[in-house]
Amino acid sequence: MLQRDFAPGRETATARWCGDITYIPTGQGWLYLATVIDISTRKVIGWATADHLGTSLAADALKAACRQRRPQDPVIFHSDRGMH
Repeated sequence: MLQRDFAPGRETATARWCGDITYIPTGQGWLYLATVIDISTRKVIGWATADHLGTSLAADALKAACRQRRPQDPVIFHSDRGMH
């Protein structure tokens, strides 16, 4: 749907968001961080952390982005895998 168009600054009626998960070593084990980024502005608009890679981690980040932006029009969400 994005046709590899990840260029910032393109304002369209349909929001374009992308997400990813990374992990951070801590003294108590791994901390997992899921983020949602607005492709047009390159800003993080939602994030969540957890001690697991469960589905709820990604869902919580996407919910946070929706609470922040409150989209009224369709949103295209891209991730490399795992989140859809």
